[in-house]
Amino acid sequence: MNLSKVSGKFGLAAIAMLVSSCALADESGWYVGANVGQSKAAIDDSRITNGLLSDGFTATSIKDEDRDLGYKIFGGYQFNKNFALEGGYFDLGKFSFMATTQPPGTLSGDIRLRGLNLDVVGSLPITDKFSVFARLGANYAEASDSFAGTGSVNVLNSAPSKFETNPKVGLGLEYAFSDTLAMRAEVERYRINDAVGNRGDINLVTVGLVYRFGSKPQALTPRAAAPIPVEVAPAPLVQAVVPAPVAAPAPLPPVKVSFSADSLFDFNKANINPAGHLALDKFSSDLKDVNYDVIKVTGHTDRIGSHAYNLKLSTRRAEAVSTYLVTSAGIPAEKINAVGVDGADPVTQPGDCKGTRVNKELIRCLQPDRRVDIEVIGTK
Repeated sequence: MNLSKVSGKFGLAAIAMLVSSCALADESGWYVGANVGQSKAAIDDSRITNGLLSDGFTATSIKDEDRDLGYKIFGGYQFNKNFALEGGYFDLGKFSFMATTQPPGTLSGDIRLRGLNLDVVGSLPITDKFSVFARLGANYAEASDSFAGTGSVNVLNSAPSKFETNPKVGLGLEYAFSDTLAMRAEVERYRINDAVGNRGDINLVTVGLVYRFGSKPQALTPRAAAPIPVEVAPAPLVQAVVPAPVAAPAPLPPVKVSFSADSLFDFNKANINPAGHLALDKFSSDLKDVNYDVIKVTGHTDRIGSHAYNLKLSTRRAEAVSTYLVTSAGIPAEKINAVGVDGADPVTQPGDCKGTRVNKELIRCLQPDRRVDIEVIGTK
């Protein structure tokens, strides 16, 4: 039996499905991950039947194995919260069929699919934990076919193989457990050419984990230890002496110091840079002569970006400054209150920075809005 006439026996087709997702990390950087799940192909039984019929055989039954275990290992670089470039290795598994013929005989075939891919990944944060993403890319796959005949069926080329580049697409959902670890659920469609000229799609539905490098867990603000009760012996009875009245210390008007976020942090980040350390050290040294009651740290962002994303970034920056003042300047943790307020209290006025398109000019114009305010309330 000529293998070119058997080529129609192996057609591959697909199913698609959509789920959404990323609490994408706030910062750019490298990441790696792995997914595992089920792959599915549609084996074209009608082409197998027609191919056999053209060679004088009648297919009395066909048994398909169209599902298998599939997996992928990948790595990528996140340029910002909306865009990444990702590449990796995939194995879609093995699919097969067996046809029983008249005159008596059998024809069996299988295909193994694996290769490399390179994708552009676009993400859209929905909350501070969830984001949806879509991918568009190319796969370079090896299709390894194997055919065998028994009885009256004869196969000339039993093990053809082929390498070819084809497109792939995907959709998914990501949930971030922390800044470094996230879980993904996604569905992908790979266009594949097998070694005997058939074209089709393979669907891969998987779940997996993503690890992001460079993100640091937020430091926890230390809490003051509860005082240990001490038993005090009763004082002897003495005649009470009324002390002369002492004037209460005059209240100190609230003092607010505003630090430009660009002087404390790199753009779109929440880790204090070396210049920020120097500025906060100078501020804490000026507090030595102040009997303060409370210090309020408020983080602000500009209006660029989503509310949920900016609220998270402003809160992380306020907490980073609060943690630094506690751990490096010795300020009691119970006297510091850190909050983030998104871009709800801008310094710039309406009309100062025109336009909605994000570019260098708009980012520069909105620089005064990106700040951290520290308000000190106490007495001298």
